[in-house]
Amino acid sequence: MPRRTPVPSNAELAILLILWREGPQTVRAVYDSLRRERDIGYTTVLKTMQLMAAKKLVTRDESERSHVYRAAVAEKSIKRRLVSDLLDRAFDGSAAQLVMQALSHKRASAEDLKKIRQLLKENSRGAR
Repeated sequence: MPRRTPVPSNAELAILLILWREGPQTVRAVYDSLRRERDIGYTTVLKTMQLMAAKKLVTRDESERSHVYRAAVAEKSIKRRLVSDLLDRAFDGSAAQLVMQALSHKRASAEDLKKIRQLLKENSRGAR
């Protein structure tokens, strides 16, 4: 049975978000992106990315002097796992509670509401 990819920590997820958005990056580039958002040390980013490589969350190209890291896990699959974990731990498996909490916390755009309605419509057709 293949091993499941570990759920990334908050720090690892921040790095993955950069790699998914920007593509393969050096530690320096990831560090520069993270530093714009919060105070963080270069060696912290380096160590985190090395641990992520050991966990197989990222791959590392060592052919150049500056190693280049790329996400080794699909954004969609990680987000699906995170939502599933949140549903189970915080909402007792209730998608309705999760959606109601999310919508009561932050106002949804007209475009988001349109997408939600479409998903509900598709989901109700499948439930029949």
